[in-house]
Amino acid sequence: MSRAISMAVIAISSASMLAACTPTERGTAIGAGTGAIIGGAVTNSWGGAAVGAVAGGVAGALIGRSTERRGYCIYRDQYGRKYEARCR
Repeated sequence: MSRAISMAVIAISSASMLAACTPTERGTAIGAGTGAIIGGAVTNSWGGAAVGAVAGGVAGALIGRSTERRGYCIYRDQYGRKYEARCR
């Protein structure tokens, strides 16, 4: 019973810490955690968990960043430079 209570306390504290994060930070944390679990489970090694954490963190950051500026799109000008402006 005490193990279940400990896990519940950890889950609640983790969720409350993520509540104060930006979408990019939240996506990075969730992606890294999920990637570490999947990588460790698939390879049954710490190295696989580390690789999964990195890959998941990068993917989560990209997904989180895409939701921060809703209504904005990335365009290229005539010289190939990227800029951000309201979507048309």
